[in-house]
Amino acid sequence: MKPEHLPATDQRIDAYIEALPQWQQAICRDVRGLVHAADPEVAETIKRTTQPYFVLAGNVCALLAAKDHVNVFLYDGGIVPDPDGIITAGHGNKTARTVAFRQGDAINEPALTAMFRQIIANNRAGGWRKLKAGG
Repeated sequence: MKPEHLPATDQRIDAYIEALPQWQQAICRDVRGLVHAADPEVAETIKRTTQPYFVLAGNVCALLAAKDHVNVFLYDGGIVPDPDGIITAGHGNKTARTVAFRQGDAINEPALTAMFRQIIANNRAGGWRKLKAGG
């Protein structure tokens, strides 16, 4: 049994992470920790058969390990500010943008955490689609 202050984790996500190379495991674990630290109510699940998702009143982010990087998909409709320029792809995407991490890349933890917190706040306010439509 987990202590109450620790987030509930999904064993399917544990298995997904454990199957990756060590450097990708480290990135995924760090991102997982950051999204849970952003809000302790974030839940974990698997969508699209094997992809780890983190949700709270809607999708917050998802992980996808590729051969030479790990993608973190941010479900923000492109409305969450990115003052640190951490978004690497999907600038024109209508639903999600991507932050890609390669082996040896440092995670800008304050910037990513701020984005997670804003996505969660937007989800709680009805979601980015509602916010983009003006309320």
